[in-house]
Amino acid sequence: MPGTPCVYLVDDNDGFRDSTAWLLETANFEVRAFASAAAFLTVFDSTRHGDDECLVSDIRMPEMSGLQLQDELLRRGSSLPLIFVTAHGDVPLAVEAMRKGASNFLEKPFSDEALVEAIGHALRRERRQAGAPQGEALAKLSPRERQVLDLVVASKPNKIIADILGISIKTVELHRANMMSKLGVRSLPELMKVALGHG
Repeated sequence: MPGTPCVYLVDDNDGFRDSTAWLLETANFEVRAFASAAAFLTVFDSTRHGDDECLVSDIRMPEMSGLQLQDELLRRGSSLPLIFVTAHGDVPLAVEAMRKGASNFLEKPFSDEALVEAIGHALRRERRQAGAPQGEALAKLSPRERQVLDLVVASKPNKIIADILGISIKTVELHRANMMSKLGVRSLPELMKVALGHG
């Protein structure tokens, strides 16, 4: 379906994969589901994906894990936005994945809205990076403030942001304060609007 964002869904759990595919289809995404990372890689062409595609993958899978899949996509030069779904104990792995450029991670169980919102954010970020001019306000931010902003918009708490960026929570708080001051916003909803191009 032209114009419909496409979500590649990679998860070895049949029940989760089927229910998530159904959820995303009802949210007007085209879904291509795969039971393994290897099955996904046989059909994915890293040179041809557009800015309306996104990958949702489990982080722990037999044979090839989500992190190994991420490494392979990076090796192929793919910039496909990647969201990991993970069990609680895998948060350190997910933090490592975000250091390597994953767009977000969601801990199971998560709400339907959280997944749809995370995909929407990943696609908007990809479109911005694919050539939409950056807003003048965002251009004032330092590279580190931009990293913090992306993680704040991805709904990550300060502690996780600190872990991903390898800085202290105090430093994250300082970057957030500077960022909000530079952007002229006073609240998180205002910050989100500016970051997502609605401000």
